[in-house]
Amino acid sequence: MAFAKLWSAQPGLIESSIITVETDLTKGLHQFTVVGLPDKAVEESRDRVSAAIKNSGWKPPKQHNQKITVSLAPANIKKEGPSFDLPIALAYLLATQNVSFDPIGKLFVGELALDGSVRKVRGILGVALAALAHGYAELFVPKENAEEAALVSGLSVFPIESLGGLVAHLERKEPILPLPQTSIELGPDEEALDEFAQIRGQEIAKRALEIAAAGGHNVALWGPPGTGKTLLAKALRSLMPPLSHEEMLEVTAIHSIASDLEHPITRAPFRSPHHTASHVSVVGGGAVPKPGEVTLAHRGVLFLDEFPEFDKRVIESLRQPLEEGVVQISRARGSERFPARFILVAAMNPCPCGYYGDARRTCVCVPAAIARYRRKISGPIIDRIDMWIEVPRMEHEALSPGMRTDTAPLLEAQRRIVAARARQKERTGPETRLNAHMGVKDIDRTIRLAQATLDLFNASAKKLDLSARAYHRTLKLARTISDLAGSKEIAEEHLLEALQYRPKKVFS
Repeated sequence: MAFAKLWSAQPGLIESSIITVETDLTKGLHQFTVVGLPDKAVEESRDRVSAAIKNSGWKPPKQHNQKITVSLAPANIKKEGPSFDLPIALAYLLATQNVSFDPIGKLFVGELALDGSVRKVRGILGVALAALAHGYAELFVPKENAEEAALVSGLSVFPIESLGGLVAHLERKEPILPLPQTSIELGPDEEALDEFAQIRGQEIAKRALEIAAAGGHNVALWGPPGTGKTLLAKALRSLMPPLSHEEMLEVTAIHSIASDLEHPITRAPFRSPHHTASHVSVVGGGAVPKPGEVTLAHRGVLFLDEFPEFDKRVIESLRQPLEEGVVQISRARGSERFPARFILVAAMNPCPCGYYGDARRTCVCVPAAIARYRRKISGPIIDRIDMWIEVPRMEHEALSPGMRTDTAPLLEAQRRIVAARARQKERTGPETRLNAHMGVKDIDRTIRLAQATLDLFNASAKKLDLSARAYHRTLKLARTISDLAGSKEIAEEHLLEALQYRPKKVFS
């Protein structure tokens, strides 16, 4: 036959697209053309495919007087990366009748080396999810990607090492056994609590992090240098419950396409970009929109150390993800909507030198420098941070060797967090929103205050001059505190604790 058709996929961050690979052969001088909006890597597949076919024992395309046209459809989707090498080679061999097999129900992805071996590609989990959603029964992927693809149940995943080996399987000469579904342990990681046990003192900050982990609330840690702000931020992930199976697939799919993934991600991601990071690297963007650190922190923690030192454009760009849990990137060449539902932990000093208001060391900053430093954090960003926690200087006796925190209370805190999240899931239903992500309708539906409690809260809100956003965020924070206490109703002590986390001394 002079025509062949089979199927592959374009890996995508949100959803992978099924791509039809068509090959047509016509007589004439040799010409190898790939159409369908390919990028440079896809165009270069012509040379990789030709060499792989030759070194696998078949006559290479260049030795035939024929025009080869490979179409990747639909043509309006940008084709990127080397993952189309394997399906293009198979489609050519099928069109030239060098091989014979039925491609129906099969999907192929993989990069070819010049010797015909198959190399690892990115984004394979998203491809597997798309294959299952579109009714494909068999998925053929590089051997290094097979374990990742096998996370998806209901799909036969075949690990491929070489083009020749794949053809031998398709022609039923040397069958390849499908990989069994990859089993992942998603239980609590008690060893992770060791990170939290290293922190001496700072009980108020630890309590705040417990609340943040339970309800998904954003936290700002401020204080002089060397008091444990960075260690606290890194330890927050230790308190967070393990990802559910659906969340694990979602997060792993994001990291699979953004980086070379070695293992499925079962714990909440932790991302910590440097304060010199660009706007595009943190928020996402580029000529062709790509995800940034806020998307890689999805379902996890985004830690921004030296928060006011970040470019002001970066700080202000956090408004949308902190409020809506997504990032909308619009460019001339395309528009993308990336998920970005994370817990922000912002660490900062009270001034550029770090010692403003310190009882032991004198601040050397001039008033203009302090004002400029504080102006980097605007009112809208302050409103979107639920808890402002001072991390004071520790006494040296508390830092002595052997003053280690017992992990038993930390295990109990983790159990309280799991129970609090279960209450939120029961309250919000199938949407499974954490308290921090509730909208006004959710607040009206799920939060009821006794009249005396409501009067106290309104009086406190007026005294603190809370904005409408801060008012609702304080209510949601109080709801989380009551969930941790196992209370169905928000009591006065829950509201008062939530109010004390509003900014008082710094950046207010």
